[in-house]
Amino acid sequence: MSSSHVVDDTRGDGLPPLVSRFTQALENYQRSHRTFEVLSTISANDSSLEARRPPVPPKTILVLDSSFNPPTLAHKRMALSALFEGARAGSTHSDQALRILLLLAINNADKAPKPAAFPQRLAMMQIFGADLLSDIAAADPDGDTYQRAGVDVDVDVAVTTEPYFHAKAAAVAGSGFYQGAGTAGDVPEQVYLAGFDTLVRIFDPKYYRPAGPDAMARALDPFFARARLRVTARTDDAWGGAAAQEAYLEELRRGGLERVGGGTAGWAGRIEMVGGRKDGEEVVSSTKVREAVRRRDWEALKKLVSEGVAEWIQEQGLYAAEASS
Repeated sequence: MSSSHVVDDTRGDGLPPLVSRFTQALENYQRSHRTFEVLSTISANDSSLEARRPPVPPKTILVLDSSFNPPTLAHKRMALSALFEGARAGSTHSDQALRILLLLAINNADKAPKPAAFPQRLAMMQIFGADLLSDIAAADPDGDTYQRAGVDVDVDVAVTTEPYFHAKAAAVAGSGFYQGAGTAGDVPEQVYLAGFDTLVRIFDPKYYRPAGPDAMARALDPFFARARLRVTARTDDAWGGAAAQEAYLEELRRGGLERVGGGTAGWAGRIEMVGGRKDGEEVVSSTKVREAVRRRDWEALKKLVSEGVAEWIQEQGLYAAEASS
């Protein structure tokens, strides 16, 4: 998706229309005091920026929960991998069976809103979502396409004020957005696409208050009742190799959860570990994005983020101030 058609200021506020639109939407959301809201729905056949509830409840919501600072090709790999697996397993062979949710927490437990402001991140999420749909329409590594595999998917851009996964899942389910327009259908299962580092944080007792021997269980029992985790191994940093990360999950299955916070082995059955970066694939991180911007290496940037996001970063001068400081 080229971002050139959304960068001209036509509203008189000095902001590109896409950023201006999300600035207003974010202000409206903050006044509403809701804990979750879909701000925009991206469809292959609808270019509007409106949020559109599914006509019937999807069976599954793939939740990509991130700071999106910026959205990267690592996010794309996680989403496409989950889509492909679902298509090949036959779990997405009905219309509206699956939905992708790009979720931005605006009260993050660990990260302040910098260097890119929230409206800019939402704009990049919108562009990333459109790029993702373009990739869904492209040939997969086996020569098939997502459409021929039976995938029919829309992408939602949403915000939440909840900082933790268990509270986010409750807010998504409680919103009623995914129960279908004018229906009271079943609440879809949420599948959170996460890196191994996120899995470790989920089982860190410090995130559960009030503290106590059953604090984690009180939070995560309802989470795993409505959600699963699809965890991508991280082999490019300090988290160890894929074997070590699989061993960590196996230890949780053998009783480690009880020791860290009163959990149950059943939780581990709701966690799937999948392979991460393949040999020869670019190591992707937000740090590398900012390094590329600092060097003004736009070709390197295109190997780290989608085409539309790369254009937007360059045209908007994002991360340039950080790079020059």
